[in-house]
Amino acid sequence: MSELKVGDTFPEGVSFSYAPLTPENSEITACGIPQKFDASKEFKNKKVVLVSVPGAFTPTCQVSHVPSYIKNADALKAKGIDQVVFIAFNDAWVMSAWGKANNIKDDFIIFASDTGAAFSKSIGWTAGERTARYALVIDHGKVVYAAKEAGGGIDVSGAEGVLAKL
Repeated sequence: MSELKVGDTFPEGVSFSYAPLTPENSEITACGIPQKFDASKEFKNKKVVLVSVPGAFTPTCQVSHVPSYIKNADALKAKGIDQVVFIAFNDAWVMSAWGKANNIKDDFIIFASDTGAAFSKSIGWTAGERTARYALVIDHGKVVYAAKEAGGGIDVSGAEGVLAKL
């Protein structure tokens, strides 16, 4: 696979690992049981923003990136976005804790692991061994926005940058 571009079909066989939020694992110290999130299947029936970051709880990701999506959730929904999926190199338990630490209470925004950065490597968007900072918008299986950050900011992958292109 190569870099995804606007107009491409989101590839088959893409999955992430995530621990869905349940009443039993709602506390930050509760682990939950990771399961497969079949992105290829899920993205066929939704309009989704897939946001990749280098790591959970890292400065830019925690201070700027995640808050931009939380703050703009209503604006994203108004533009027809059904879900925001954050991925990073971290495992599913860390990603779950990151969502809980940010008071995520539903599945509009989920936090999943790009295990081994497999998907990010497949499209050539990594930062060394980690996932790079990028955003994709997939509208019922078609890529309608694809942008990777050139530097350390969130100009094209933050919610404001994505909203400007919707």
